[in-house]
Amino acid sequence: MTRSELIDRLAVLLGGRVAEELVFKEISTGAQNDLQRASDIARSMVTEYGMSDRLGLVSYERPRQPMFFPKSFSPGKNYSEAKAAQIDEEVTRFVEEAHQRVRKILSERRTVLDDLAHLLSEKESVQGEELRNMLSAATPGMVTSSHSQPSRNIAGKGDS
Repeated sequence: MTRSELIDRLAVLLGGRVAEELVFKEISTGAQNDLQRASDIARSMVTEYGMSDRLGLVSYERPRQPMFFPKSFSPGKNYSEAKAAQIDEEVTRFVEEAHQRVRKILSERRTVLDDLAHLLSEKESVQGEELRNMLSAATPGMVTSSHSQPSRNIAGKGDS
């Protein structure tokens, strides 16, 4: 995957959390799995794929160990505590930038968010083309063709 695709994936994963913040002015534990997955992607971007401008084209991948040795024989990380702190800062930056991006998008399209929530409460799921039509109505000039993208199903009413 490209860096842009991974950044977009972070945004998608944070969408539910941001929607809670905007709609309920409160956060819950409901987005925990998405938050964990977003953090994992951001960490991989920094430590495995060399996608951090600040840390450069270096892989800080976790050291591999033979599967027969217990973890106590593992040599641990192969970088300093200072570098570990920089990695943590970069992971946080990637996630926070995605959070701010999603917050801006959903705030600007709040009526679509509310309409979608209402529709999901009635129908339980929205097909990709229907969602694209809702978004294009709120965003003039948006392409609604589904030729290049498979249809996605957006689930509601407790589905995850």
